[in-house]
Amino acid sequence: MPDAVAQVRSRGGVARTSTLNHRGVGRREVERLVQRGHLVRVKRGWVATPDADALLVSCARSNVVLTCVTQARRLGLWVLADDARCHVAAPAHAGRAPTATALVHWARPVVPRHPDALADPIENVLAAIAACQPFECALAVWESALQKGLVRPELLGRLALPASARRLLDEAEVWFDSGLETLVVPRLLWLGLPLRRQIWIHGHRVDLLIGDRLVLQVDGGHHVGAQRAEDNAHDAALMLLGYHVIRVGYGQVIDGWPEVQELIMRAVAQGLHRAPGRR
Repeated sequence: MPDAVAQVRSRGGVARTSTLNHRGVGRREVERLVQRGHLVRVKRGWVATPDADALLVSCARSNVVLTCVTQARRLGLWVLADDARCHVAAPAHAGRAPTATALVHWARPVVPRHPDALADPIENVLAAIAACQPFECALAVWESALQKGLVRPELLGRLALPASARRLLDEAEVWFDSGLETLVVPRLLWLGLPLRRQIWIHGHRVDLLIGDRLVLQVDGGHHVGAQRAEDNAHDAALMLLGYHVIRVGYGQVIDGWPEVQELIMRAVAQGLHRAPGRR
């Protein structure tokens, strides 16, 4: 494989010809590789490998970068938004949507974008999500990024974040399971009860302890087979210890929250969140 092609692959399969020139690949060499089919011309100043990511190629052609929930998904973050549009960012008065259904973010980035970049850095992704998504959905993505170690809160705090992102930074915390739990806590704050996430009881971590004794367990897709059996055994042990357990799944939290909330409200009304002897 020609060295120039390896350099393009190392940049995600799409690269500026000026960057290749700077790295010692002459214009004639680039043209030769294009003619032989090792590279394809994206537009003037950009080339790509024939098997390059179509989204990155479209971004190079349109002078935009991937951002917001689109890039968050590509980074493996927990994204709730059911949004099929491609979210991209562009400088003010520059760039265009790569497709008719793409959503362009025009806000000034909190971290400068390198001219070679076709995807936003994580700080810009989170800022775009803060401005674009509902609060609880954005909070789930932010906490997912913190949990994966893609960014550190103290470094985010030094940036000139917009107010929407600053609020998320103040609220976001690092936990160990899915973003479903992130959605639940803000929805229950109105109860005015202590809400403790990811605490250990009887040798296992529980998703949420409401008050003293009401446990809410939120199952993701991995709660099957042996995991399900272990969960059931722990639920039984908790109930023998005087806890009351409500276990719900993804679909209930996302599509049936009113019913889940009613279960919790009725449990609280019966005092199931209180330790014996407490009123």
